[in-house]
Amino acid sequence: MRVRFAPSPTGALHIGGARTALYNWLLARGQDGTLVLRIEDTDRERSTPENVEQILDALRWLNLGFDEGPIFQSERADRHRDALAQLLADGHAYHSAATADDVKLYKERHGFDRGFRGEAEESGAVRLHYPNEGDTFFDDIIRGEIRFANVSRDDPVIARADGSVLYNFAVAVDDLDAGVTHVVRGEDHISNTPTQLLVFRALGAEPPRYAHLPLLHGPDGRKLSKRHGAASVQELRAAGYLPEAVDNYIALLGAGFAADEEFFTMDELAERFRLERVSKNSAVFDERKLRHLNGRHLRELSVDELTSRLEEYTGRTGLRGAVEISREKIQTLADFWPLAGFFFDGPVDDPKAFEKVIGRDGGVDTLQAARQALATADPFTFDNVEASLREVVEANGGKAGRVFQPIRVAIAGTTVSPGIFESVTLLGREETLARIDKALDRARS
Repeated sequence: MRVRFAPSPTGALHIGGARTALYNWLLARGQDGTLVLRIEDTDRERSTPENVEQILDALRWLNLGFDEGPIFQSERADRHRDALAQLLADGHAYHSAATADDVKLYKERHGFDRGFRGEAEESGAVRLHYPNEGDTFFDDIIRGEIRFANVSRDDPVIARADGSVLYNFAVAVDDLDAGVTHVVRGEDHISNTPTQLLVFRALGAEPPRYAHLPLLHGPDGRKLSKRHGAASVQELRAAGYLPEAVDNYIALLGAGFAADEEFFTMDELAERFRLERVSKNSAVFDERKLRHLNGRHLRELSVDELTSRLEEYTGRTGLRGAVEISREKIQTLADFWPLAGFFFDGPVDDPKAFEKVIGRDGGVDTLQAARQALATADPFTFDNVEASLREVVEANGGKAGRVFQPIRVAIAGTTVSPGIFESVTLLGREETLARIDKALDRARS
């Protein structure tokens, strides 16, 4: 099996494109195949080196290595011209100077349900001859047999008058030369397939098998876009998702796995993935489900590995202690700093939280009692911190929240933090008491 991923570098790699890349990777890895990367960069205005690098960067981050390539379509112009000359010489294609108006006039004369058929001329664009009878059809691995009535399709332009070839011709030649056996791509390419099949046959070659993936939709049923949140691989990375979680989640979108199966490694996905099980119905990308799955993958990481990733993500060092006590409360890398940044940057300023928790009746007295208990905890270990604070809780009628929340707001500035005992222990006695004293002074002023 030889498969290919052939993106056009006209922007970032979107999530739908990432799923196509992943499915091709899974096929190659799971069935001892070869994955070819082809960059379809014939749109010279939009196909910039920066956009190429965006795609390569996204594939690297997703850990989707390829076996051959990248092959740049723009560098194959000589081969495309030779193949075009072959089709012209063999009578499968012809020059035509017909304009859009000429095509319209033809249809007015012959019926709008009939495709345009031109006459060979000395110069002009190159059109491919379509048969006048029968159907062009193929057996889509996902969708079954798909047929197109030849009589209704225009003779398509496959090269401009200057000899530069168009997409449907170039892609067929490139797939032929790369020995591609299976083309796995989005369903928006279904209408291109008949022309590509005719190019293969005109060149005397067997076409590959095709499988057209359903497009991704958002939870509202509309085509996936920025309005649904992150739309590209780079945006997912910036939002703090792990590459293994992104791979895991997008692999599930329409793959036909059981509903109660969701957590897989890449090796497990490659072993189990089969094109024949892919649904032909649109799949829904729901970032809430991705967050949930990302949290599971995140907690599978060792503390050291998670610390390394968080230090790279935040650009900060010395995070291990905070990571160890925060990992159960975060679902993405981006969740970490809002939860634990106070350890390093001091308490945030949340006047509403301060007034609600410390400014209420009894808040200052409770915080003062907690301070006295922590000042005498010796040594200042987790167990001693917990025992000291629980004594304060008992003295306050057993209401833990009335004791813990004032401490939390004093040391973090907000009502959300890792566990209070863990947080106080990590900060240490000196820093904890200093922050509590500052909060007490503020409340009394």
